[in-house]
Amino acid sequence: MPIDVNMNSAQAANIYSNSAKNAGAQSVARPDSGASFSDILRESAESAIDTMHEGERMSARAVIGDADLTDVVQAVTAAEVTLETITAVRDRMISAYQEILRMPI
Repeated sequence: MPIDVNMNSAQAANIYSNSAKNAGAQSVARPDSGASFSDILRESAESAIDTMHEGERMSARAVIGDADLTDVVQAVTAAEVTLETITAVRDRMISAYQEILRMPI
């Protein structure tokens, strides 16, 4: 899939949304549902791990010629988007932690 440098944020959001739907991503629980932060974080991590494993499985199936190319591309793209999201969240969490450390007592 070629990268379009002229893509606007709405197009990027649509592509991300479609890839998340194709990967079978679960929706995040809302705060009023009573789920704790640790539950939401655990579910998100498990979903991300499952997505990454599915990308690996599909890649392995492609190597032995047992998978459709479209399915492989979708699984690998979903894994790539998941990895980028995890990296962005990690960077934001580290930044927030560093900001907290700089706060005066």
